[in-house]
Amino acid sequence: MASKRNRPAKTDLTELKALAHTFLQLDIQPTEMSPLVVKHPFTDSGVAMIRKDDGCMAVADLIGDPASLQAWREQCGQLINKAEKPVELFQMITKPYKLGFLKYAMPYLSEQDAAQALSQVWITTEAPNADPNLNKRELLALFRSIDPQKLMDEKEYGLFRGLDDMVTVYRGLTSYNAKNVKALSWTLNRDTAEWFAHRFGEQGAVYEAQIQKDHIYAVFLGRDEAEVIVDPTYLQGITPIQDQLEDLQMKGLEL
Repeated sequence: MASKRNRPAKTDLTELKALAHTFLQLDIQPTEMSPLVVKHPFTDSGVAMIRKDDGCMAVADLIGDPASLQAWREQCGQLINKAEKPVELFQMITKPYKLGFLKYAMPYLSEQDAAQALSQVWITTEAPNADPNLNKRELLALFRSIDPQKLMDEKEYGLFRGLDDMVTVYRGLTSYNAKNVKALSWTLNRDTAEWFAHRFGEQGAVYEAQIQKDHIYAVFLGRDEAEVIVDPTYLQGITPIQDQLEDLQMKGLEL
């Protein structure tokens, strides 16, 4: 994984395209809802539209028809070859594979392109803290390898610089990720943590902790979550707290 010291001055788009072609050749993984839902870096469905030799569009069965699969791969390959910027390649990758693609793409990315890719991939990936392609140590290495000012927009960086030396952060968990308290993603906003604890109709838990600003690597506002990326090793005083509904009930107030 490229560090600040050995990151290329200019992104090697040729190598990125070669990597994308490698991901394109991975087998399509079926699911219980196949062929409608599958797992692959370039498609979430085993049914796709391809352009035939006569120029007409046709429905292709990527699971049961090898010829259709080959035609689909060739057309995806053409799109890869036409890409003029790294962001175009990342936009082609499906959400479950974005972090995995970024992991192998990092050595070929300039710091500016790496920063753009990491911030966009992070906020568009569902549950990046539990991504099977990178463990917490590798995720932290990604953030540490990039200048925070390049990782955030002007508003985010302004908020980041204005943080106190000791920052209170919150994290909302459900039964799905209840054991992943010490994750990278926390929030500055307790209301946001409450929302995460109760989404999907669950009665989850909200945790509060403190962390020194030196161990915060980014603030992301793109999803209105006031998300902070932290090194969980340095979280202090992690404590479960009552959610707002319970607080109101204890005070005898009604919603």
